[in-house]
Amino acid sequence: MPKEKTMLDNPILNQEPIKVNRALISVFDKTGVAELAQVLDELNVEILSTGSTAKTLREASVAVMDVSNYTQFPEIMDGRVKTINPLVVGGILGLRDQHAEDAKANNIKWIDLVVCNLYPFSKTISREDCDLALALENVDIGGPTMIRSAAKNVGWVCVVVDPADYPAIIEELKMNGVLSFETRKKLSSKAFGFTAQYDTIVHNYLKDEKFSDDFSLTFKKHSNLRYGENPHQQAASYKIPGNNEPNILNAKIYQGKQLSYNNIMDANAALACVREFDGAACVVVKHANPCGVAVGDDLLDVYNRAFNADNLSAFGGIIALNRTCSVDVAEAISKVFVEIVLAPNYESDALVFFKKKKNLRVLEIGNFGKRNSKVEYRSVEGGLLVQDTDTKILTKDDLKVVTKKQPSYKDIETALFTWKVLRHAKSNGILIAKNNTTIGLGAGQVSRVDAVHMALRKSGGNVQGAVMASDAFFPFRDSIDAIRETGITTVIQPGGSIRDQEVIDACNEFGIAMVFTGTRCFKH
Repeated sequence: MPKEKTMLDNPILNQEPIKVNRALISVFDKTGVAELAQVLDELNVEILSTGSTAKTLREASVAVMDVSNYTQFPEIMDGRVKTINPLVVGGILGLRDQHAEDAKANNIKWIDLVVCNLYPFSKTISREDCDLALALENVDIGGPTMIRSAAKNVGWVCVVVDPADYPAIIEELKMNGVLSFETRKKLSSKAFGFTAQYDTIVHNYLKDEKFSDDFSLTFKKHSNLRYGENPHQQAASYKIPGNNEPNILNAKIYQGKQLSYNNIMDANAALACVREFDGAACVVVKHANPCGVAVGDDLLDVYNRAFNADNLSAFGGIIALNRTCSVDVAEAISKVFVEIVLAPNYESDALVFFKKKKNLRVLEIGNFGKRNSKVEYRSVEGGLLVQDTDTKILTKDDLKVVTKKQPSYKDIETALFTWKVLRHAKSNGILIAKNNTTIGLGAGQVSRVDAVHMALRKSGGNVQGAVMASDAFFPFRDSIDAIRETGITTVIQPGGSIRDQEVIDACNEFGIAMVFTGTRCFKH
């Protein structure tokens, strides 16, 4: 007995140009749709439409037939059911060379062009008053059905989901009177990506588990970049659809060249670090590491301390502020070479001052607070690594003094300051600070004692009364031996080594206070 056929076993894909006799237009984003419809009308294309789209087209003097009149079935259930109908879906999905008899028998007319975009689900779920009921009400059903149907039937139908593609469609129809297979195929691919992105946003919103069995991501291109980390690497930046939070990709850029791959990476690192602080803060980042950080009351003083913490490394770096950039701070920054300045906002005179440095990128982030707990991900060969962002807040109550010498109140405050900075430096990391200012960082070293020596060298020996922080435990006492005569008064570290007591004994021997955090702050 022969196997029942449910699909065409040997389909032949039409790759010839198609003439558009009938179009279905149903869009939420009505940008440019009237202009497109007017051209279609001039070319004697019959236009089917729905609801507010039909109203918009009629107001533009375009002849429109309501889908409900075509199907002889009204929009019902508050518009939930309007385009899911055999006359619509069949008109889009039917193969002209295979299903003509079916179409004729069922009064189905071919639909050659589908112009459709969807309810803005991502915008809905970003509203403060959004709950599950509102979110589900804004899940589009008919739109994705039409889009996917048209994208599947690329041999006979063209689908357009992005208003940015309207001009090309208009030009091709005016010039040739038909739409090529190349155009249809390109827009079909875009349409499947569009619905995949839409479904991913819905999926991620509805799932209960942060690390569920299926982890989906979706992004929309923000910009092409001149190159990646190196000139021989191609690169682009992508945004999370609907994300309007203060971040580098959403920043307003007042001046300067386009941000590069490395600019975005470094600026993102600087913003993440400066968001750690409640008081006025400045962070200077170079090659993704905070080479200078300071907090205080006066922003100009804070900037000067942060920049001078390691002005050699700060050359060509990124300056991040968490307060309005005043004209006096702008004047100070303008005296040195840096790639980027970012701040919540700027005094108008500060922007005037920056104009003297035409290559300086000036980014306005908008008002921002502490980082939220989110997931972050990194690409690895064959997949992704996903984890919670490290937003753990360390307080003095979390600290355990393990030495005979007790740290002073000031040392405790400095220790907490160092911890906020150190978790933004590459591990292995050692940071030395005093007076709410970093003075020496050893980051990204393969040996912890090497990181200690680097931090001491960066400090210029000016560590009397300073605090030293380590992002993970000391495996040996050699790091403490390295600071025995430096004047460092307190060490903060996670603890947890099998040689903790050996390290504590070294601190007791040299009169250094040590506190354990019970948690490490690696950043690979």
